[in-house]
Amino acid sequence: MNLEITDSPIASDDEFIVKKLRDYNSQFIENDGKLLSAYIRDTDGNIVAGLTGKTYYHWLHIDYFWVLESDRKNQLGSKLICAAEAEAIKRGCTGATLDTFSFQALGFYEKHGYSVFGQPRGNFGKHQRYYLEKQIG
Repeated sequence: MNLEITDSPIASDDEFIVKKLRDYNSQFIENDGKLLSAYIRDTDGNIVAGLTGKTYYHWLHIDYFWVLESDRKNQLGSKLICAAEAEAIKRGCTGATLDTFSFQALGFYEKHGYSVFGQPRGNFGKHQRYYLEKQIG
């Protein structure tokens, strides 16, 4: 046996691990995972806001959410999160999760009905990390 730790994994090795875990999990729960991304583009086709995530096990999991700073007061974030939640509901999701740091958008998410369910202890410098959830369907 040989233990290997790397900061530059081979994609096929990571895919192998994910497949094996999904195979195991499928004995107990339906694997209904699908990617979900949403973008807002300007008239030139440039992305000015977007989110990436996935839906699985009847939950929306938002991984990344970004809005161009100059457009943050234009309701683009609200449009994105509402659109992602609506699509997740169409896919049968009943809840959503995400995480954020204290210097990011905690108030924005709370305004949209998300509530904190976890704050890990540890050293994130002067910032706090929050895990949030929301019932959507």
